[in-house]
Amino acid sequence: MELSKKVKSITPSQTIEITNTARQLKAEGVDVISLSAGEPDFNTPDEIIDAVNAAAKAGHTKYTASAGLPELREAIAKKMQRDNNLTYDSTEIYVGNGAKQVLYNIFLATLNPGDEAIVPSPYWVSYTEQIKMVGGEPVTAVTGEDTHFKLTPELLKAHLTEKTKMLVLNSPNNPTGSVYSKEELQALADVLAHTDIIIVVDEIYEVLTYGTKHVSIASLSDEVKARTIIVNGVSKSHSMTGWRVGYACGDAELISALAALTSQSTTSVAEPAQYGAIAAYNMDPEETEAYRAIFERRRDNAYKKISELPHVTCLKPEGAFYLFPHMQTCAEACGYETVNEFVKNILREKHVAFVPGSGFGAPEYARISYSLSEEKFNEAISRIKEFIEEKTNA
Repeated sequence: MELSKKVKSITPSQTIEITNTARQLKAEGVDVISLSAGEPDFNTPDEIIDAVNAAAKAGHTKYTASAGLPELREAIAKKMQRDNNLTYDSTEIYVGNGAKQVLYNIFLATLNPGDEAIVPSPYWVSYTEQIKMVGGEPVTAVTGEDTHFKLTPELLKAHLTEKTKMLVLNSPNNPTGSVYSKEELQALADVLAHTDIIIVVDEIYEVLTYGTKHVSIASLSDEVKARTIIVNGVSKSHSMTGWRVGYACGDAELISALAALTSQSTTSVAEPAQYGAIAAYNMDPEETEAYRAIFERRRDNAYKKISELPHVTCLKPEGAFYLFPHMQTCAEACGYETVNEFVKNILREKHVAFVPGSGFGAPEYARISYSLSEEKFNEAISRIKEFIEEKTNA
């Protein structure tokens, strides 16, 4: 069967590919430790599951409004006011099947063929592919360790053209763990002042910051808020990755367009899952804080352990649940030309799965998730260290 040119041009997600490979090996009885998954290892909290069960038994198993249940949009509005000091009404909130679909619909609703979207690199693997899928042109602004992988005003200015339609930001960042400060966000907003450039900000890791505070760029001013689309969801904050509930907050005209797209594609998010998200946002904030504290301890342990690997360097992440170590030197010391080869052979020989940085626009690096127990993480690092020592001492 002849496939479309657009589908043929899509690069499959490396994170999903590596995760699926690890799962397949596990199913075959191989003792694989996966450091590739972008999801917490905890189950969804019982009170959320109980709320979903109660909703389903009460008959809430039907289609809903394409923008989401009014009760959920109200819960999101309260969350945005409480946590971000931002006011949105129901016409400015859209609920989609996970933040990934929300992002795709935003790109589809705003980008015309040839429109440019600036994406700081390293970036989450799906931004550039989704932009290309809708006919837009991703423009990567390559950042480095000197700025903790954060976009600077100077770098932003250097990539602005007459075709620039959008800037995509992600804070806390996947894969680097970087978090933008209020001052850094303001400096970027100043560059875009008096322009019509749309700011899409992915805040899915919002609750996971360590020693710093998450700030939404939309909170800087009414002028910035008017051009900003916030994307978030319950996947990372409440261990609900499989429930597929994400949302966007922004301009009412755009929100209406997102709902119209959904009405002709997926219709709506599963109604029971939406009741689960309502329960999530009605939970005591102290429970989220306890969850964040666990990941901060895991971050500290993970950073200590990665620092023990020979020929590997790594910045200490401020958020999310990833390390993003430089591994090119280590790969070469082990006899491999690329980090991709290095990673594939560690999976093959030591049964540890993690993701090469090429999919994130940074081929000399790799993304290592610490969203699993410290015991399992430490065992994985021990295997990687053993692999390095075997190859460098051969």
